[in-house]
Amino acid sequence: MIDIKTHPCFNKHAKGKYARVHLPVAPQCNIHCNYCKRDYDCVNESRPGVTSEVLSPEQALAYTIRLKEKMPHLSVVGIAGPGDPFANPIQTMTTLRLIRKEFPEMILCLSSNGLNVLPYVDELKELEVSHVTITLNGTETKTLSQLYKWVRFEKRGYFGEQAAEILLRNQMEAIRALKRAGITVKINSIVVPGINDNVIVDIAKKMKEMEVDIMNTIPLYPVEGTPFEDFEEPSPKRMKELQNGIKEYLPPMTHCARCRADAVGLLGQDDAEAKQILSEVSNLSVNVDQTKPYVAVASHEGLLVNQHLGEATQLYIFRETPNGYRLVEQRATPKPGAGNSRWAVLADVIDDCRALLVGGIGPSPSSIIGRAGIKIVEMTGLIDEGLDAVYKGKELRTLKKADVFKCGSECSGKGTGCG
Repeated sequence: MIDIKTHPCFNKHAKGKYARVHLPVAPQCNIHCNYCKRDYDCVNESRPGVTSEVLSPEQALAYTIRLKEKMPHLSVVGIAGPGDPFANPIQTMTTLRLIRKEFPEMILCLSSNGLNVLPYVDELKELEVSHVTITLNGTETKTLSQLYKWVRFEKRGYFGEQAAEILLRNQMEAIRALKRAGITVKINSIVVPGINDNVIVDIAKKMKEMEVDIMNTIPLYPVEGTPFEDFEEPSPKRMKELQNGIKEYLPPMTHCARCRADAVGLLGQDDAEAKQILSEVSNLSVNVDQTKPYVAVASHEGLLVNQHLGEATQLYIFRETPNGYRLVEQRATPKPGAGNSRWAVLADVIDDCRALLVGGIGPSPSSIIGRAGIKIVEMTGLIDEGLDAVYKGKELRTLKKADVFKCGSECSGKGTGCG
């Protein structure tokens, strides 16, 4: 049983005794906050969205192993960006699976905007992720529409109150599901004077009804280059008033350090030597399982990674040779109609593959195949570039969506170009 008393963010009395680390494995975000600017190379600024490096899941595991050797009091591994964990679900869930396997005693936690959490709640419970933080800045779409520029959900972009409605609905569903799963839920609310500071207590009241465990009010940090750069930070007096107001409904968190996405060490006392380890590990080529020589690819024609796994009737199987990559065979995928057992069968079909390259993949197949130890790479582009990423550890420069190759309703959209 994991002892939640050793979580320094949720237990004030643990903050000077136990260390935590945020693993920066989730660079992309699915919403645009008017107060946020994500920086990947800023070492002198301490706020969410900032990291010095972005790690792969395998690098994140290597980093955690080295940290645990250095600081035995490390008790918590979290993922908080620098984007949103569930805008990068494959990286996030793969990292959690690797950490849980290596450190069964470790507390695992996440911090998310809540937009895309719901499909992953069951696996979070299975992995014993005990704490999840959702950033909820209001319970009315009129307020939220002033805080967000856009929301991207299920491959579509939304603006204004429509964006706010989609975000809020998904946040509420996620919170309910997390509580049903027995997961401790903390609400973060960014206090923006003149926009949502007068509804913070209303948020607390609503969250009490939903059995949320704790609430954290965070003063706006005006960041240059954002729409809110000229806003004033709320005063300590105003923040104290709000904390006193939410006490009637929820326990307030009073020791937030407004942590970076790569925070490490005691709360509010990041470890400088650990930052050097992070830099070293970010350049590490992590060894893969040599007993799995192949890579499976979802492709329409065997040249590009351009097919959603659910549409693939066969997978191309490649391996590395001294003379380059060679297509070994094509393997049929299980037929649709068997539910999630289809993906368990597919995991057996490609159990000699170290990775699966796909143009798109849903939460269920990603979870089931990932648990079988097969690395999932969601990308679009040349197969050779994906194979370079798997076999040689090269940076993957990929188009973000498989459907960018498709021309329109009159086109077959096979990703081979128009001729």
